[in-house]
Amino acid sequence: MEKVIISTDKAPAAIGPYSQAVKVGNLMFISGQIPIDPATGNVVEGGVQAQTQQCIKNLQAICEAAGATLKDVVKTTVFVKDMAQFAKVNETYGEFFKEEAPARACVEVSCLPKNVLVEIEAIVLVK
Repeated sequence: MEKVIISTDKAPAAIGPYSQAVKVGNLMFISGQIPIDPATGNVVEGGVQAQTQQCIKNLQAICEAAGATLKDVVKTTVFVKDMAQFAKVNETYGEFFKEEAPARACVEVSCLPKNVLVEIEAIVLVK
């Protein structure tokens, strides 16, 4: 199977030696997306819900670059800085994944890049 690098300017550029996403066969592995607005390059303000929304918008842009949608996401991993904020993260997450939600893991971590509150990675089925 061929490995294809997926990249779009509608999501933040990688800030290290990694790709936004890698597609192998029908699976795409999206690197963890932090809440950076690709138009400004800045972390969005407004708390954990605004940051969760931006993370998912970044995932969505990468999905679209590969010809997929959020409906094609099969697994996510959510990294949160404070598990006490999980209900707010979950509420916003649920606005994007209403039906046939993907499998998911959520873990609390001590620190995330740029000191953001949330980061989300995904595995996507690309048809």
